[in-house]
Amino acid sequence: MQRYFIRRLFQAIPTFFGITIIVYFIMLLAPGDPVALMTFDPSIRQDERERLAIKLGVNDPFHIQYLRWLIGDDWMMVDGNADGEIDSWGDNYGILRGDFGSSFKFRGSNPLELISQRLGATIELNIAVVLIGVLGGLTVGVLAAVQHGRAFDKSSRIFAVLGDSVPVFWFALLAIMLMGLVLPRALEPYGIGDGSPFLPMGGRCPPVRGGCPPIYARLHYMILPVLVSALGPVAGWSRFMRASMLETINSDYIRTAKAKGLRSRGVWIRHGLRNAIIPLMVFLGPLIFGLIGGSVIIERIFSWPGIGLLLFDSVVSRDYPVVMASVVIGSILSILGYIAADILYALSDPRVRF
Repeated sequence: MQRYFIRRLFQAIPTFFGITIIVYFIMLLAPGDPVALMTFDPSIRQDERERLAIKLGVNDPFHIQYLRWLIGDDWMMVDGNADGEIDSWGDNYGILRGDFGSSFKFRGSNPLELISQRLGATIELNIAVVLIGVLGGLTVGVLAAVQHGRAFDKSSRIFAVLGDSVPVFWFALLAIMLMGLVLPRALEPYGIGDGSPFLPMGGRCPPVRGGCPPIYARLHYMILPVLVSALGPVAGWSRFMRASMLETINSDYIRTAKAKGLRSRGVWIRHGLRNAIIPLMVFLGPLIFGLIGGSVIIERIFSWPGIGLLLFDSVVSRDYPVVMASVVIGSILSILGYIAADILYALSDPRVRF
């Protein structure tokens, strides 16, 4: 297992560099000019803008810009004061040494510090999403397989198709409108509520001094974003779990267990579920690490102050260092997710050996 893990890490290295090349090339093609963003003040002269462009290296060829972004320029002489002469060593260490530059929007802040400040909110939200998505999907999938061909099985398949097909942003907006406007107004004449929204429509906590209160004091803020985010995982896991469980319960050892007189519930859980869940291990790693990267749409709609909202605001404001840092970290998490999926699969199935 250790040799396989090390081999996968080495195989991930070219994947990582390929991702960085594609991401950097896309950012170069994106509209906007970082020099124009940093010199928006009309009082700045044109020659000052040109000196800043030389200092940033935006006029250099693509491969030079990419290398400076990747490994830094502290090993090479550069035009430090933008006077047209190579006169000093560079001061950029490159992303391989954790230097993603300075944020344009947040006035020189370190992108990694900005991401670390938002990481807790993203993890908090998505741990709940993973728990509800996995547990809900497994439960629905097992029950649908056990009641194959019955009403619950048919309705769960319809739910799975809708959950995979409905855009998450549409479902989020529908939930906000329903819980914040339609239901409160419809139930107010019957003495239920006062017409105000039943649940908070956005944010992580009420605006108070000293930061957010403990999570148990603001669970109601998590209900809408968690349920909307968990719709897709529940639908996907239930569909895959149903198919895997149907294949498992038709196996010879399941029929043997039933023939021995074991209770149906014990057969389903102790024998069926333990083996049917093994193929689904390949989805758990990418799901966990992918959610940690941040859900841009959900966090934007519900104003959840996580990595996804930071990435959205950075893209809108063309804050290239923060965008690049977020994408690179998300890529690393995705690679680790697939490696973790292979390891989980091997640990859950003793027949698999790498």
